[in-house]
Amino acid sequence: MFFKLNEKGQGMVEYVLIIVLVAIVGLVVWGLLGDGIQNTLNTIVNALSGAG
Repeated sequence: MFFKLNEKGQGMVEYVLIIVLVAIVGLVVWGLLGDGIQNTLNTIVNALSGAG
């Protein structure tokens, strides 16, 4: 006997895993580079406003 496997939820699970992986990578990058990016943006804003 051959049984058809229920694969309806498989695609959704794969998409959820990809979204979770992207979120984790984003949080790690934000944690590592957040201060540097904020300092760079502050420097640009100060230079454009003439305060620097």
